[in-house]
Amino acid sequence: MDKVSENPLKNRQADGMPLMIVTALFVTLYLVSNIMAVKVIGFAGVFYFDAGTITFPFAYMLGDVLTELWGFRTAKRVIWITFLCNIVLVACTQIGVWLPSPDYLAETAGAYNHVFTYVPRIVLGSLAGFLLGELSNAWVMEKMKKKMHGRRLWMRTIGSSMVGYVFDTLPFVLIAFAGVVSTRELLLMLAFQYFAKLIIEATMGTPMAYAVIYWVKRRALGKK
Repeated sequence: MDKVSENPLKNRQADGMPLMIVTALFVTLYLVSNIMAVKVIGFAGVFYFDAGTITFPFAYMLGDVLTELWGFRTAKRVIWITFLCNIVLVACTQIGVWLPSPDYLAETAGAYNHVFTYVPRIVLGSLAGFLLGELSNAWVMEKMKKKMHGRRLWMRTIGSSMVGYVFDTLPFVLIAFAGVVSTRELLLMLAFQYFAKLIIEATMGTPMAYAVIYWVKRRALGKK
């Protein structure tokens, strides 16, 4: 009985498509966040964050959905798949940097090279943060679910993210931006990214998690 309540979609063939959709969106959002992270956004000389901060919390939200519906084991597998996809991203974009281009497209090639020569360092930091953050987020989410007997989803998504974002933001910002921006900007980025991700997930990601979980249960299990 406990196993069924913790993983309601286990051993059901109908859950194949929802799991594929959630996994595909999870991987896509994470790859997009890494590319967007190349651009640093600043407001009023106080708030500094990379553009990937906007989309990354939604990847975390989907990580919570994976853990909630399919369990920690499945979420861990998807996390490792995403890790490998990021390695493919770095390898392919780097090959693009090395390949020659015609002279009349020199400006376009220069812009491409500038962006994707920078991405590997961002992805390295992101990979370290991603594994630490997502695995700790999924683990805490699973433990809280057992403690709360599957209730208070909002508390579990936000509580697990509070832990996960610490292990994600710290290594990512230090590896990706140390020596690139000033120490002041680095500290501001650490603080702002952590709280920005948490606020985005609490205000938008968690309601979306409720909607996705409701949709999957309706489609896969016929629950209302």
